Amino acid sequence: MEYETTGQTRLADIFGDFVVYRNLIPADPRVPPADALRIQLGLEAGGLPRKAEPLYGTILAEMLRHARGVERPRARIEHLIYIGDTRMNDGTAFRNLCAAGNWPGWAFIGADDPTSPPQTEVGAPLYLSNRWSALPDFLRFLESEGWVLDESAAVVIDVDKTAIGARGRNDKVIDLARVEGVKRTVADLLGPRFDEAAFRVAYDELNQTAYHVFTADNQDYLAYICLILGAGLWQLSELIEQVKDRSMASFQDFIAQVQRRRSELVPTGLTSIHDDVWERVEAGDPTPFKAFRYNEYLTTAARFGDLPGASPEEVLSQRIVITQEVRDLARVLKGRGCLLFGVSDKPDEASAPSEEQANRGMKPLHRLTTLVVGEV
Repeated sequence: MEYETTGQTRLADIFGDFVVYRNLIPADPRVPPADALRIQLGLEAGGLPRKAEPLYGTILAEMLRHARGVERPRARIEHLIYIGDTRMNDGTAFRNLCAAGNWPGWAFIGADDPTSPPQTEVGAPLYLSNRWSALPDFLRFLESEGWVLDESAAVVIDVDKTAIGARGRNDKVIDLARVEGVKRTVADLLGPRFDEAAFRVAYDELNQTAYHVFTADNQDYLAYICLILGAGLWQLSELIEQVKDRSMASFQDFIAQVQRRRSELVPTGLTSIHDDVWERVEAGDPTPFKAFRYNEYLTTAARFGDLPGASPEEVLSQRIVITQEVRDLARVLKGRGCLLFGVSDKPDEASAPSEEQANRGMKPLHRLTTLVVGEV
């Protein structure tokens, strides 16, 4: 597969501020946040749903209706198009959204797989391809099926590893930014106690699928575990044994044991950061390690932008880029009057600057300019 760099742009040039991150507070203030919609829809208060949960679809469907009304007050959404990168997570989110809105729809689930020839699998309502360059074929397929792509269509585009950092093409740079955010956080908090080699061994081991029952595939949890390992309360080998024999069944078990051993943290100076994470976990916050997420925003934002003189391959390995094929499809559909709306499961703290940082001119990820790369 060959790639080319085709300029620079921002996600905001595709969506405007019709973007929502994990906290379900749209960047455009004209679209109400989840808390307001719960009241409007008569839903009980509770924790924030994740993207693949039915409640997420219910809330997002109402956001789409409000967004459509902002741009075109007389238009009604009648069908849905979804662009994502994972069959399970995005496919489930798409089906839930269709059910919540009572809309028919089609979803394109893509990734680049340079090890295999181009392949497409079509089975309603999913159009699966191992090439992002199949997006124009997807559009032609919809038209051949008689779909009217105008102001009656809502187009939901997954942000992470679809619109930016396309899976199979550029997704590793997003992962590298996150790992650097974890490392920076743990290093800052441990100071001279930080052992980078030990950190990498622990992170790489516990970041595997086999440990998801323990970490819940939650990077906040994993970052905190690495911090406690670095402080010396556990040896990695000891923790692995406890996870395997189920004497340490979950992250909640782990942090509860740290809480019981809190006095051992006093010499390390980590009691205040532990107390903050502990209180947030107890309150049900899915992103309790805020210090890590603030660093993740910085390490992610630093990977946006130009890379003068670099080849497309160098760009793809060093910058988080916008997917040309997604941008081109979005331009076509926006020109026909479709509603475009971006969704991201990245926490808000990792996606937007603090008030102080915003006052210094820093911007949320969807408003950062970066390079555009597509397949030749």
